[in-house]
Amino acid sequence: MLKYRLIFGTIMVVVFVALVLGDGLVDGRITTPTGRQVRATVFAVILVLLVVAAQWEFSRLAAARGLKVFVPVTMPASIMLALTWYVLQVVSVQGHIYVLAVSTATVLAGFLYQHRVYGLDAVMANCGVSLLSVAYCGVLAAFALAIRIDFGVQALLMYVCVVKSSDIGAYALGRLFGKHKFSPRISPGKTWEGMAGAALTAAIVAVVFAACCGIIRLGWPVAALFGLIFAFIGQMGDLVESMLKRDAARKDSAGTVPGFGGVLDIVDSPLVAAPFAYLFFSLLM
Repeated sequence: MLKYRLIFGTIMVVVFVALVLGDGLVDGRITTPTGRQVRATVFAVILVLLVVAAQWEFSRLAAARGLKVFVPVTMPASIMLALTWYVLQVVSVQGHIYVLAVSTATVLAGFLYQHRVYGLDAVMANCGVSLLSVAYCGVLAAFALAIRIDFGVQALLMYVCVVKSSDIGAYALGRLFGKHKFSPRISPGKTWEGMAGAALTAAIVAVVFAACCGIIRLGWPVAALFGLIFAFIGQMGDLVESMLKRDAARKDSAGTVPGFGGVLDIVDSPLVAAPFAYLFFSLLM
């Protein structure tokens, strides 16, 4: 397990950083017919691929509990909501109108799909889990793209690297020194020692980003605070997905990536952390 985590983890980090940096080089080279510059095209494509995989895995977890996720409805809805900030660069429409229109259409389409395919059987359960999948896989993902577009490549890399480094720190110190359970009912493997490792690792990575990139206005103390806060938020995101897997009696969301499980197992903490990171950067950049 550890060997696969190290190998595939390193490959994913290198590929992701290279793609995001390459995405930054593309900024300004793509324009709309009206001359508006379009940013984050490459990252938008990456995000769509991740949302598709996450939505599919979510539907399989729900199916293990006998719940029906309306994939023909939830997949396009999740993609459209995840791409909100990108679409607003291309189409001259107010953001709240776009989000309200997509959200309303999703709710109505969900009930229509339920009626035509399943009738009156488990209406609240099926419609509820379908809307939850859109919120989890689509709405939360939108804030990752928002960070990239509004605050740039460095902010995106800082947020992702801090959150994922906290996972690494938690795993490493938890394996080495973990004795006191953090949340035994949801995730028996998590310990307070692991949480300390997550906080320490995330704080160091955040301070390094602040020192090298200067993207936090108030310097390294605020960067360290960012790391501490997002270590905790990242672990909460991991627990959220663990709750879904526990309910479905699954160890992993899928077997897509050796050593990690599925795409949801990889993006669970960044998904939950994304709105908070956007708020943090809005206040302190």
